[in-house]
Amino acid sequence: MNRYPAWKYAIILIALVVGALYALPNFFGESPAVQVSVAKSSLKLDDATLGRVQDALKAADITADAVTLDGTSIKARFASTDVQLKAKDAIQKALNPEGAEGSYVVALNLLSRSPAWLTALHASPMYLGLDLRGGVHFMLQVDMQAALSKRAESLAGDIRTTLREKNVRHSGINRNGQTIEIRFKDAATAEAARRIIQDQFAELSTMETADGTEVKMVASIQPVAARKVQEQAIKQNITTLHNRINELGVAEPVIQQQGLDRIVVQLPGVQDTAKAKDILGRTATLEIRMVDEGAEARAAEQGTGPVPFGSERYLERSGAPVIVKKQVILTGDNLTDAQPGFDQQTQEAAVHLTLDAKGARIFRDVTRESIGKRMAILLFEKGKGEVVTAPVIRSEIGGGRVQISGRMNTVEAADTALLLRAGSLAAPMEIIEERTIGPSLGAENIAKGFHSVTWGFCAVAVFMCVYYMLFGMISSISLAFNLLLLVAVLSMLQATLTLPGMAAMALVLGMAIDANVLINERVREELRSGASPQAAIHAGYDRAWATIIDSNVTTLIAGLALLAFGSGPVRGFAVVHCLGILTSMFSGVFFSRGVVNLWYGRQKKLKSVSIGTVWRPDSGNQVTTN
Repeated sequence: MNRYPAWKYAIILIALVVGALYALPNFFGESPAVQVSVAKSSLKLDDATLGRVQDALKAADITADAVTLDGTSIKARFASTDVQLKAKDAIQKALNPEGAEGSYVVALNLLSRSPAWLTALHASPMYLGLDLRGGVHFMLQVDMQAALSKRAESLAGDIRTTLREKNVRHSGINRNGQTIEIRFKDAATAEAARRIIQDQFAELSTMETADGTEVKMVASIQPVAARKVQEQAIKQNITTLHNRINELGVAEPVIQQQGLDRIVVQLPGVQDTAKAKDILGRTATLEIRMVDEGAEARAAEQGTGPVPFGSERYLERSGAPVIVKKQVILTGDNLTDAQPGFDQQTQEAAVHLTLDAKGARIFRDVTRESIGKRMAILLFEKGKGEVVTAPVIRSEIGGGRVQISGRMNTVEAADTALLLRAGSLAAPMEIIEERTIGPSLGAENIAKGFHSVTWGFCAVAVFMCVYYMLFGMISSISLAFNLLLLVAVLSMLQATLTLPGMAAMALVLGMAIDANVLINERVREELRSGASPQAAIHAGYDRAWATIIDSNVTTLIAGLALLAFGSGPVRGFAVVHCLGILTSMFSGVFFSRGVVNLWYGRQKKLKSVSIGTVWRPDSGNQVTTN
């Protein structure tokens, strides 16, 4: 009657072993570490780079617990966070000397102390949120002056187009910092241009001065409009960071403005901090300009002359210089999509861009008017511009589809597409602060959080053992099994545990033991009715199951509602809550009955069970089972 077949015990044993293996990494803790990865996919990490890291630590008199080359990164473990910070500075100076372009990403990290055999089984500890373990904290400085300069450049192009449409002749339009200089041959033309600018460009203020035989008009962005540009730059950069972090798959990030020109980014539970730092630190913006093909520009390319006025000098990936005009035809703002792919003719890695309606129209008009000329596609990262490709325009290009190719591999194409797809930054940003942050509630509250679960479990277990005796002990064992399963599932899913999640874990313990209380009381009720011990055990589990399933399903529905519509801490609570309900149903019924069957099921002439005091209300007497 009360016997499990062998396959059910096999399921319990497998669940117990798997749960123990995947919950075990959470008990080893984490080591402060420094992680080194390459900033450019053309570089490779090898034993020589590993030797440079070890030499840098030795020169700084820093002892590392371990320094290993792990595929795409070098990881150095240390005894404390103080040593970790010193090591990071030493490695940074060794790999990226001052004045040299950053070829390596050196980032702080926390690595599990789990043994190698557990890591080989892909058993990893669960992530802890910012309120428990912390995570990665970045402070980004937004270059507001660059945002104003970019806006001035855009306005200069619009003014040039407007004056051409109004048939107002000028001697040249150039951006000088955050101002726009326009030259006219006479005062009457300057006055006509001033009226047009005041009418169509309300955010600009103008001032005319005599410059020899010409009239020079200086247009500058008004203070109110400048503040609006800066506010929009912050908002657009925050939106772009959200998109980039979504591409990284980071759960529940914190991205918020701090002050007038800074953005705080907190990534809870991030393991690969080097990748996060690389993606956030790269300020990729796309610009399309025409190549200056005049005689002076060709001389400047060959190094025999200065760069012509109104043009700039940039390098291709091969190192060859290209002289491009300052006027920007299109920017990343006109992009709607960017996907990695391959050039159909050369089969080289490429990035396929899709422009919006405005960008497609501008691109079509420019290519129609510039057949036979070169167009440069520039990618700006960390304030440095690079000419990705500068092809010759063979024909008009319509449809809003553009391809970037030329000396890039598939990894670079995928990374470039990710950055462009995430959105264009309104202004460059620089990481001015990076650290792994501690718990926001303090170490004392963390200890209280873990102690609440531990002491709550102990108090429940003691009560159950005293009140239900052996059945209470079995219930406590099933409760421990439930907690083990819950931690293992959270670890396998790499979920982020927060303080609300720990509250849900404590709640799950109470709900899980509630199922065993229902079963034990049902067994007692059957014994009061005069049923034999074996029949009472069988009926107790069978008849309590309907009540248990009803109560858990209704609670699960509420948890799913929190999961679907909640966010932040509420969502963290809901994840642990829903998983805990599922594990408690397995442990509270299936596992505990397996243990009871193993203890009592093979006793054919069972006379009593150890389930505490059984009251018989009909006679007013009580029977204490052994």
